Amino acid sequence: MGKIEYLEGDSKMALRRVLGFSDGELMRSDAKPCSRLMRQTAGIFSVGGALGFWILCRLHYGPRITVPRSLRWATCGAVSTSATTALLVRLFSPECEPQNIAAYDKNK
Repeated sequence: MGKIEYLEGDSKMALRRVLGFSDGELMRSDAKPCSRLMRQTAGIFSVGGALGFWILCRLHYGPRITVPRSLRWATCGAVSTSATTALLVRLFSPECEPQNIAAYDKNK
């Protein structure tokens, strides 16, 4: 393995440069910032994950289903899918490369 060089700053999570998918250029200024893209993606997939895991719970338990059990499955589905998709967006989206975060994301 070759040596991996990082950009200056505290944001080193993007894998696009390491995998050779990025040349390090800035994105267009009218694109969505990384933080908003992650938040919107996680919100959408949390609903889908909750519905998907609720269906899996219904299929797994059949007539033995209870409301607390189905809510637990739906909550776990929402949390796991939203966290996973937010992480994948953070790792592989061009908006989440360190130079774009430094230029376009607003630090609060």
